[in-house]
Amino acid sequence: MGWRMPPETARHERTWMAFPREGLTLGETPAAAEACYAAWSDVALAVAQFEPVSMVVDPSELDRARRMLGDTVEIVEAPLDEFWMRDFGPTFVVDDDLPGVLGAVDWIFNGWGAPEWSQWRLSAEIARTVSGLVGAELVSSVLVNEGGGIHVDGEGTVFATDTVQLDPRRNPFADRARVDAEFARTLGTSKTIWLPRGLTRDYDDFGTNGHVDIVATFVAPGRVLLHHQPDASHPDHDVTRALRAQLENETDAAGRPLEVIDLPAPATLRDDEGFVDWSYVNHLVVNDGVVACGFGEPDADARARGILEDVYPGRQVVTVDAREIFARGGGIHCITQQQPEVPR
Repeated sequence: MGWRMPPETARHERTWMAFPREGLTLGETPAAAEACYAAWSDVALAVAQFEPVSMVVDPSELDRARRMLGDTVEIVEAPLDEFWMRDFGPTFVVDDDLPGVLGAVDWIFNGWGAPEWSQWRLSAEIARTVSGLVGAELVSSVLVNEGGGIHVDGEGTVFATDTVQLDPRRNPFADRARVDAEFARTLGTSKTIWLPRGLTRDYDDFGTNGHVDIVATFVAPGRVLLHHQPDASHPDHDVTRALRAQLENETDAAGRPLEVIDLPAPATLRDDEGFVDWSYVNHLVVNDGVVACGFGEPDADARARGILEDVYPGRQVVTVDAREIFARGGGIHCITQQQPEVPR
């Protein structure tokens, strides 16, 4: 099969999500739990303004999910332990030579490197479950990977990070060549742009060790949106300067030099846990729209909306407060996974 992962800007059949359930990520207090349920629900209802949303819900949370989501979101019952759909769900691919055929890449998921705190064995089965529900051909992979660890341009280029795909807790025997080959087989890419690392907070105990979807994304072939931390007192100032210098000297699979567009971080630098990794790059492109992260800073949120409107012309940008999601280790892109329309 000649599989290819379409860019996120291609038309979607729907978006998949997973509803929160009891566990470490939910929060230690009733108030924290309610904030988590509300944040995930707000994102689902925002996406549903543009395209259908299917929400995988653990049996223990069915009543709550129905109450909070109403009839707007389709509910799919399946056992869960984590609820970051981008990472454990299927990565959907198409075959341009076989109209109507949808594929679903089932990466090995081990809870971001099998840290002691992570519960992941139930959610690791969700890619197969969803694949069967949508009638996709399962594309099994031996690579430990998460959907948040890659971004594609749909024309042969993929972003990856040395500290994710080559993480010895994930793939102890992998090297760049082996990962490149697996991406070629499963995503249809011919060039991997390897970033050396991600944002600083992402290397905390509860981080992903450098997911790219909080750092950089393709807005179109040859055009990259890059997180920019302008404050020199934040460690990501140096990180993003180095990444910009690298990307300005890269070319994509077609040989095009990359145009790098800065997307500045909000003004907040720290929370109770240390330096934040609040990033507007972690948005979701949907049919005719963009669901963007908000951080309770009107000026910065508006500036980000303006940049997103410029780089995604003709799409309506909607901001959803993402602070409760980031407090748990990710953003809007991390909790969603698009299912592309299949050419027929």
